[in-house]
Amino acid sequence: MSARRGKPGNTIDGPTTVAVLRLYIAGDAPNSVQAVVNIEAICRDCLNGAYDLEIIDVLEYPERAMAAGILVTPTLTKVYPLPAAQVVGNLSDRPRVLLAIGTRSEEQ
Repeated sequence: MSARRGKPGNTIDGPTTVAVLRLYIAGDAPNSVQAVVNIEAICRDCLNGAYDLEIIDVLEYPERAMAAGILVTPTLTKVYPLPAAQVVGNLSDRPRVLLAIGTRSEEQ
């Protein structure tokens, strides 16, 4: 299961920064299912379509996880914009996820 979701980050004013995210999951494990639900809600509610989310099932694509250095699932990685960041777990801590993907500062 390797799926892409999201849409190009274009607005009336021109292109916006598109967050490139990868979520590594382990099949239908409960934490993986919850992580998918949580990140889809966060992207929908907070990124206004300016994201590219790839969901990678490490049971189907173990080489992708190995190449990325993923040891635990679920793991969300923000690839772009830099700096890169990772969040491990079911992504239920929304403020922590938003901080990692760069949509909220530590002061907020």
